[in-house]
Amino acid sequence: MILSLFRRNRQPETISTLYGMIVAQARLPVFYRDFQVPDTVNGRFDMIVLHLALVLRRLSERQPVYPEAGQQLFDRFCADMDGNLREMGIADLKVPKEMRQIGEAFYGRARAYDAALEQPGDGSLAEVLIRNLFDGEEDGMTKAMRLAAYVRAADRALARQTPAALAAGTIAFPEPVAPGAEGDKEGTV
Repeated sequence: MILSLFRRNRQPETISTLYGMIVAQARLPVFYRDFQVPDTVNGRFDMIVLHLALVLRRLSERQPVYPEAGQQLFDRFCADMDGNLREMGIADLKVPKEMRQIGEAFYGRARAYDAALEQPGDGSLAEVLIRNLFDGEEDGMTKAMRLAAYVRAADRALARQTPAALAAGTIAFPEPVAPGAEGDKEGTV
């Protein structure tokens, strides 16, 4: 019993690794260069939210087996956002209000992505992407449809991974292939 106090808890390392993989995928230059996601603070935030929502969708499929991993991952996201707000110079007294808005934005987007992914075809998903990533651009449907194809492929790729693997810090997103690129392969868009 006393030895358990000296054992190192590896879960925080796993969650940090998993979160790092989500952020790394969301920051791939191909999204901003070729998929034309705005390379702004909001655009990068929304790409992290999109990828985080996809992973949490998979972790929540077999509730209550892995809820703690999902919660810890969300907590890690919140800690990252809190740190980013402070780095950007947001006053300490304003950070809680901003974090509340970030939480509301995350949950609203996650619900919208989940509902759109349950629909056949990519039309509903593209509409959600236009709203969240392309600021409602009237001509954003072409860009959104390209990104929707990637999101659908990512959702399928994550579905093939076990929640246990995700909870253990192993994740494999598909390679986002630039729109119009030749040779769509398994695991790519």
